[in-house]
Amino acid sequence: MSQSNLKDLSTERSASERATATLADQILSAIQTAIIKGELAPGSKINEQALAAQFGISRGPTREALQTLERQRLVVRMPHVGARVAQLSVEELNDLYDLRSTLEAMACRLAAERITEAQLAELQALLERQEAALKQGDTYFQEQGDVDFHYQIIRASGNKHLQETLMGGLYHLLRMYRYQCSNHQRPSRAIAEHRRIVEAIAERDGELAALLMQRHIEQGRRNTEARLKELKAEASAREHSSATFANKQQLKGETA
Repeated sequence: MSQSNLKDLSTERSASERATATLADQILSAIQTAIIKGELAPGSKINEQALAAQFGISRGPTREALQTLERQRLVVRMPHVGARVAQLSVEELNDLYDLRSTLEAMACRLAAERITEAQLAELQALLERQEAALKQGDTYFQEQGDVDFHYQIIRASGNKHLQETLMGGLYHLLRMYRYQCSNHQRPSRAIAEHRRIVEAIAERDGELAALLMQRHIEQGRRNTEARLKELKAEASAREHSSATFANKQQLKGETA
């Protein structure tokens, strides 16, 4: 085969690989969002073939997306059961928030030392947008990437391993808890806490920023845990009601 043909083949393969990667990214984002928002119910079984058919793609990109979701702990694969959407639990919530508190406190200390003027201005502008959105009745907790307060501080820490641990491993699972167990009374208080954290970082007071972040995360944990317990109690009550109704119907059938 000529050098020209080899080059053409290489270009075709590269284009195909890019298309496959893009497709995998798209389906990953779609399934990820559905899990975080609860559109795919916690504990529900994931059918790889059905998902591929739903999105009109082959099973290869679907399988790749599910493998990534497993690493993010949004999907759990169990022997003889298969892949299921992660369940929300109080125990895991507390474990996650303990780890998050420690790591984000570290991020604050580093950010106070390393944040650039441009990053600080971006963080302050974000707070202003959040405050304006709140006045209009909007919330911001579901935002991600560059518009997420915590992400910007983690990025400003300049520590790549810290960024990878939080953003790659914990972030999506935390978003699922925050989204599905949000407390609508929380945003105004949370934004005020954000403001004090940014002020400490701007003053280069890493210890104060870390302490404020730990308090902020702990308050978030308490609110999220309380809401999660409420949701579980409501689900348990519904199951009990359904079981009672089914038993009554069965008794009626037997006595008819």
